[in-house]
Amino acid sequence: MAIKMRILCTAGKKKLVNIANMIKAEYDLSINSVDKIPPAYSCDKERVVILALSGKGDVPDDLRLFCRELTKARASNVALLVDGNAAYAESVKTILKEAGTNVIDEVLYIKAGLPFLSGIKPEEKTLILDWVKKVTESLQ
Repeated sequence: MAIKMRILCTAGKKKLVNIANMIKAEYDLSINSVDKIPPAYSCDKERVVILALSGKGDVPDDLRLFCRELTKARASNVALLVDGNAAYAESVKTILKEAGTNVIDEVLYIKAGLPFLSGIKPEEKTLILDWVKKVTESLQ
């Protein structure tokens, strides 16, 4: 399945990076499709950008500035995979909607655990890949 997709992660959580790489491998994405926020290469006409975020409370300034730049021209759709609470996800969604991009309603909440933990359980892998499949199918 060929789709122009990027997965961007907040720094510091190895599990989020492993999840991003798992999605990249599953969908056979290009070499620069996984990056941190802010990315080394800017988003340009992406069909979907998955933001793998970790946080609670206020949205950090670097993430806020990046999300404000995610216009419709850079990312047609944005989906959120969050290690945190619903209030944090809603804050990010609000910023993204103000930028003008389409935000996928269903947010996937995960537990990334401590920064040095990186393992993905089989049931988590199934849950994540099913969610990504649902997101990509809703775009077509």
